Amino acid sequence: MNAKSSQEGTGNPAGSASGITGAADAGPAAAGSTEAGSTQTGAAQTAPATDTRNTGPGRLLIAVYAVFAISATARAGYQILTKFSEAPLAYLLSAFAAAVYVVATVSLAKPGRTAFKVSVAAVLVELVGVLVVGALSVFDSVNFPHETVWSLFGRGYGFIPLLLPILGLIWLYRRRPAPRQH
Repeated sequence: MNAKSSQEGTGNPAGSASGITGAADAGPAAAGSTEAGSTQTGAAQTAPATDTRNTGPGRLLIAVYAVFAISATARAGYQILTKFSEAPLAYLLSAFAAAVYVVATVSLAKPGRTAFKVSVAAVLVELVGVLVVGALSVFDSVNFPHETVWSLFGRGYGFIPLLLPILGLIWLYRRRPAPRQH
């Protein structure tokens, strides 16, 4: 009974490996199952790595978002603290843009489905913001006497704020997580 229960206790891991390596030698089968298990676990751990957005060109994208997060936050903070009464709408939109850049930077750097969804939402909000604020700053310049990050479609930043969300959405589409399998 003890021998049988000890076989049953190791039977599951060794059983799957014994089909691969052979049941004649229990020692190597158990070792093989451990190696196969760690290999499989390693493969399972690396599977989410294909869902990450912080590899290859994604690192550059995240770096650009980080630069914009820092610069937009500093600019908005300075504008709000020193001359808020001159253009409150523009400066509040600068602060909003800074928050969007921070959220996009953090969510792009993190792996996982939730971070992916947050990234998509942040980049879409950024794109809509650039288009709306860009259009408003052209057609309603009274409310935008001073430029924001998104004013004139990011002209003050070499139109990078207009291009960045487009590139971000392309990258997110190409690095989207695989569909869940039940």
